[in-house]
Amino acid sequence: MTTHSLTDADRWEIALAKDRTFDGVFVTGVHSTGIYCRPSCPARAPRRENVRFYATPADAEAAGLRACKRCAPDQQSREEAAVLRSLAILRDAAGPVPLEHLGTATGYSPTHLQRIFTRAVGLSPAAYARALREERARAALTEEERVTDAIYEAGYSAPSRFYEGMEGRLGMSASDWRDGGRGRTIHYSVVDTSLGAMLVAATDKGVCCLSFDEARSDLERRFPNAELTEGGEDFRALFKQVTQAVEQPGTGQDIPLDVKGTAFQQRVWQELRRIPAGETRSYGDLAAALGNPNASRAVGGANGANNIAVLIPCHRVIAHNGTLGGYAYGLAIKEELLKRERGPSS
Repeated sequence: MTTHSLTDADRWEIALAKDRTFDGVFVTGVHSTGIYCRPSCPARAPRRENVRFYATPADAEAAGLRACKRCAPDQQSREEAAVLRSLAILRDAAGPVPLEHLGTATGYSPTHLQRIFTRAVGLSPAAYARALREERARAALTEEERVTDAIYEAGYSAPSRFYEGMEGRLGMSASDWRDGGRGRTIHYSVVDTSLGAMLVAATDKGVCCLSFDEARSDLERRFPNAELTEGGEDFRALFKQVTQAVEQPGTGQDIPLDVKGTAFQQRVWQELRRIPAGETRSYGDLAAALGNPNASRAVGGANGANNIAVLIPCHRVIAHNGTLGGYAYGLAIKEELLKRERGPSS
């Protein structure tokens, strides 16, 4: 989405996610308290009916609001202004934007701009632009009748560029993103493991679901329009690999995955896969690693949206006080997975 196409519903979702990449794009006015904030303000979310959105701090102040002292939306450093300017250029661009162009527009050298942008956003300008295109493709695929039209609508110069960009990345192919998997075939099996019955499902591109104590009906809920079929000989070797990865967690990094999610969810899932086997992180740790220490709640939401247990190791996320916290498939399984990863001495 471009900065000009944001709706109030979009702005509300951004504020709930405390997405710092939209700081400077708009401010959130809370009329019950008389203050206005950055989208990333760490304060507790207000009631929606008390919120109005304003393009600039000046607009909010003209409406009788005062700046929040906690997030200081009326103050902005030169570096922050450069990052915000770069974000706006990237969001509004119809195609790729050279780093040199961003440097010229902000008054910084390309190298220094890349450094401050990456520190603030958690992605390089090029990676952020790719994530934007993927988001636009996903949105367009729900509106366009033809996949090719959606790819061009999202800003790709050709369909081949889209598929090349997605090769080996976390993210379903274009046709998988459309309408609950319509037109796709998903092969599944329920496998006995030492942790209980495991449901594993895969497309021809990779594993799209791994869960415990679930059945075909749960798979139908996740992919309501896909064709589901029990896995045959072609998928036996893949399912065997998955089973081995569950029995020996910390292995199976080369198993292909085929999952869908927003750009933010994909960043969280990629960060989960970077946690070494046997180690744990809190939601706050993950948020900090992504460059937004205030996004713990959003990280938790992305963690909960993970459909592929073990291979995307959400079991390595624990509570901030060091306790296990929750787990979709029960704490006994989470504890056992961590115990196996840590080895016999644990």
